[in-house]
Amino acid sequence: MTETPIRWFRDGRLARLRLQRPARHNAIDAAMWRALPELCREIDADPEVAAVIVEGEGSQAFSAGADIAEFGAVFADADSTAQYNAAVRAGLAAVEALDRPSIALVRGLCVGGGCGLALACDLRFAGATARLGITPARLGLAYGFADTRRLVATVGPARAKDMLFSGRLLDAAEALAIGLVDRVLPDDAAEPAALDYARGLADRAPLSLRAAKRMIEAVMAGADSDTAETAALFEAAYRSADFREGQAAFAERRPPRFRGV
Repeated sequence: MTETPIRWFRDGRLARLRLQRPARHNAIDAAMWRALPELCREIDADPEVAAVIVEGEGSQAFSAGADIAEFGAVFADADSTAQYNAAVRAGLAAVEALDRPSIALVRGLCVGGGCGLALACDLRFAGATARLGITPARLGLAYGFADTRRLVATVGPARAKDMLFSGRLLDAAEALAIGLVDRVLPDDAAEPAALDYARGLADRAPLSLRAAKRMIEAVMAGADSDTAETAALFEAAYRSADFREGQAAFAERRPPRFRGV
């Protein structure tokens, strides 16, 4: 665990990765960005975790983004700028690379780096009053390549341009219409729905989920045929104990008991 205001905890078979600065709308400071890779390694090392919920504390904000209050310090010179930007990239990459499916639970504001964090997750469930946007054009900043890649892969190039050019905030309905979020529910139903969906993943074969995630990533990265990783994942699934268990459970008309091996 870490002393910074971001932590994860087990909730049954879920890992809940939570930003904990509600008084600052869960703005993400440099220490929090730096903590993310180790937190993600801890989650991946826990064999009981089936899925990950990424969330902000409280109902007012998933995250208002990077903490602008510290910009004077983190962007003081070229070295500190490079170190800070590297920490942000590494934090988002760690969330994207999680070995389990990840779901962003978006309530309230989800802006800038907060929206980038949500985009690093596999799916996004939003409350009806959520507002999302990416605002570097309002601050004289550029949006990084990896962040832009995730945005374009999610909403397409024209809508990514609209969001980045205008820096405007989208309401939940528009975010759903363009594919920026995957579910919109009443505010008080968003968390139960996300948890229910994530818990359902615990009944699925972990090897199948991992393979699906990596296959889709390879497709999105431009691969038009198997990579060494996707070929190995495909073959390993057919040799797994879980595949044998799936067949046995089907024949015996019972729920399978997958173990991820």
